[in-house]
Amino acid sequence: MVLFKKQWPAFLLAFVFPLLGVYGWWGGFNSATVTVGESGPYFYAYMEHHGDIAKLPKTQEKVFKLLKKAGIEPGDTFTVLLTDPRTTPKAKQLARTGYRIPLDAKLPGELMSDVLTRRRVLSARVHAATMLAPGKAYQALYDHLHEQALDITLPAVEIYRPSGTPTRVGELTVEIAHP
Repeated sequence: MVLFKKQWPAFLLAFVFPLLGVYGWWGGFNSATVTVGESGPYFYAYMEHHGDIAKLPKTQEKVFKLLKKAGIEPGDTFTVLLTDPRTTPKAKQLARTGYRIPLDAKLPGELMSDVLTRRRVLSARVHAATMLAPGKAYQALYDHLHEQALDITLPAVEIYRPSGTPTRVGELTVEIAHP
């Protein structure tokens, strides 16, 4: 115990401060902004994802590869959550996940497309890494709605715009229908 008391400054410098630095770099200290506005229209290519939404990146990767193979440049990551992961068992969770694409894109047969029309939304926006951003955005929406005795409604649209550089995190926007 005496040894630890003498070594705590080194421990802070070697472990705690670097971890806090990485967490901050990933946007861990950023908060989400909630706004009401108009959004859309969005044209996107997707695959349906059945099962644990934590595994969405695998389905997104399949869509990405199919788009690239077809010569279509994928835009922002686009996910429509159709079931509530707070109340739906993992095996029964359902989402559409893919990418925004040009309206005139000719899609390969394995992909589906849809247009999300212009609509009034409540949105939460946060600059953070993909592993931190959803929790921050949904918590901000929940807190905002809870003040009005409301809850998050589905479908929820998640749009992740990468920064374009490996040293910066992207921006996640989560949109739900305005109550």
